Amino acid sequence: ARIPLARLAVAETRMGVMEDKVIKNHFASEYIYNAYKDEKTCGVLSEDREAGILTIAEPVGLICAIVPTTNPTSTAIFKALISLKTRNGIVFSPHPRARKATCEAARIVLEAAVAAGAPADIIGWIDEPSLELSNAVMHHPDISLILATGGPGMVKAAYSSGKPAIGVGAGNTPAVIDEFADIKRAVASILMSKTFDNGVVCASEQSAIVVDSVYEAVRDRFAHHGGHILSAKEADAVRKVLLVDGHLNADIVGQSAQSIAAMAGISVPAATKVLIAEVEDVSEAEPFAHEKLSPTLALYRAKDFTHACDTAAALVALGGIGHTSALYTDQDQQTERLRVFGERMKTARILINTPSSQGGIGDLYNFRLAPSLTLGCGSWGGNSISENVGPRHLLNRKTLAKRAENMLWHKLPKAIYFRRGCLPFALEELRGRKRCLIVTDRFLFENGHVSETVRLLKGLGLEVETFFEVNADPTLAVVRKGLALATAFQPDVILALGGGSPMDAAKIMWVMYEAPDVAFEDLALRFMDIRKRIYRFPKLGAKATFVAVPTTSGTGSEVTPFAVVTDERTGIKYPIADYELTPTMAIVDANLVMGMPKGLTAAGGIDAVTHALEAYVSVVANEYTDGQALQALKLLKENLPSAYANGARDPKARELVHNAATMAGIAFANAFLGVCHSMAHKLGAEFHLPHGIANALLIANVIRYNAADIPTKQTAFSQYDRPKGVARYAEIARHLNLGGSRDHERVELLVAWVEELKKA
Repeated sequence: ARIPLARLAVAETRMGVMEDKVIKNHFASEYIYNAYKDEKTCGVLSEDREAGILTIAEPVGLICAIVPTTNPTSTAIFKALISLKTRNGIVFSPHPRARKATCEAARIVLEAAVAAGAPADIIGWIDEPSLELSNAVMHHPDISLILATGGPGMVKAAYSSGKPAIGVGAGNTPAVIDEFADIKRAVASILMSKTFDNGVVCASEQSAIVVDSVYEAVRDRFAHHGGHILSAKEADAVRKVLLVDGHLNADIVGQSAQSIAAMAGISVPAATKVLIAEVEDVSEAEPFAHEKLSPTLALYRAKDFTHACDTAAALVALGGIGHTSALYTDQDQQTERLRVFGERMKTARILINTPSSQGGIGDLYNFRLAPSLTLGCGSWGGNSISENVGPRHLLNRKTLAKRAENMLWHKLPKAIYFRRGCLPFALEELRGRKRCLIVTDRFLFENGHVSETVRLLKGLGLEVETFFEVNADPTLAVVRKGLALATAFQPDVILALGGGSPMDAAKIMWVMYEAPDVAFEDLALRFMDIRKRIYRFPKLGAKATFVAVPTTSGTGSEVTPFAVVTDERTGIKYPIADYELTPTMAIVDANLVMGMPKGLTAAGGIDAVTHALEAYVSVVANEYTDGQALQALKLLKENLPSAYANGARDPKARELVHNAATMAGIAFANAFLGVCHSMAHKLGAEFHLPHGIANALLIANVIRYNAADIPTKQTAFSQYDRPKGVARYAEIARHLNLGGSRDHERVELLVAWVEELKKA
């Protein structure tokens, strides 16, 4: 049928070349079939069992296909085949000048499809097309998608129909020939492309832009191989027939060079293939600068490659934006030119050393460029796609996503040393290091703790410098002052000695010492998932090891990836979080807390209790953190009252509370905290309360809030599949042997224990 259809198309439209239309019909069937015959377009397209994702194909539905007069049979065959491949019905709206050819092509495909088992009415068409009928089909409620190939007016109507549409834009392909091009191949390719079906393919070259150094050679090559170089007078005559009222003259579309010459009233040799005009103007006023859909070509001289790119970009912008552009150069050696040209051209297809009529439709000169007779031009050309249309554009894809659980983690310092008196033995790990910066507060600096640590470090051969200006709620100003000392001293160990404040300040100093260019504003960026934060912390440890030695029992900062710092200008507290902040080593020596005053013991103790409680009921709580949290609570219940009342007189209680605080830190470092700590930071910043006291004021009410049977909201986290507050608090109460027979009763007993603990 390819030959009768080609004859019918030429006879009816009086456009193009019969043998070329035969080739296009063959391409539309054979190449399309071979390209897509093995592509899965129904049922399950893909399955990722590990990710729990299933992609299922569904047809879009009934398609309205607009077919142009320039390619009335090949486009119909192409659209019918990709619709059948995707199980879509299709209704053709042919161009009135190509009605018989398009309808016959559709009929032939339908007949073959029905013979193969397709439904009898899967392909339809309008026998007597009109603008009104085309609009009626496009707006019909049963139409799901419009596949529009045609003039700008029809494509615009498709996009304006209110239906999903895939349309294509106009072409105005420029072909640049630079000084590195194979001139013989370039000229032959352009002449072959420009004469194919008398230039009706929308991707065909409309202009050739040649750099000055090879211009004469290219011009002569065109002239000797069928290109007629128009004189100025001849060019003016042809200009008059190219456009009518500023638009392409339909009478020249798909006509031979001789026919167009005759229309213009000029005489050309019988062997003329293409009419070529040497022009300079790239504006709308130059008819040769427009899309011509005929064997006519504009020839531009460019000073150099940059000028050639400028000219090509201007021509694309004039009327072919988004469609196709071409470059002839040494594609193996001139990779930089390929990059520059690719960046400059706002076209969806950028063809290298390729005849654009045949190259643009794909699978002939590059076998990964999808074969198609509908070429998308992207947003540049007012289209919804920027690639060659194929079956995948006619599918709805359903994604079946199984519920999956997040990967969890348990991150700790590389080493945690504990037991009374372990400090000197743990510091042996630093032997071989050169310089240690101790970060602490003035009280510890003056009470002997620091001097003993300095003595031990010097005994290991380290130079030691001490920064002791950290205050409660450390500020950015203090951090920067300590950073200046670190930068001057260049330590390979930073040792934080003290409570939460020295450790918090030292952590931020560590980051800024290791990465001087880091901005605090980046460190303080909020995030929902610590693994997905927008700002990535620098890798720490290249310059210095971080050692945390707590002298209070409560914060757990010696094992956590958190630090809190205050902007002294605004008074705002910034909780900073990233696992890069996790200390390299923690030394949990209870001898350092034996002299803690009662107030600090109470505040730190309730802080540790709150850490363990919130970690256990966190939505991220897991098997690894649960044990740490429960054991910490058990140790605190059994030992905190005595540690508070007796202090150093009960060294075992002191030690177990100290260990419990670190264990609670391990739990919340990996399970995180909740609303109690969030509010405590705000409360402490506003009223300058110790953090533990702020937690103590809030925790009982927070437990009752979290233990609601019908919570206000449930956090979106895959592992947390139902409200568990009541059950989790009840589990804590059972672990602590608080009594109770029902979960709600156990929750109240837990609250009562917390309140009693605060009083004790």
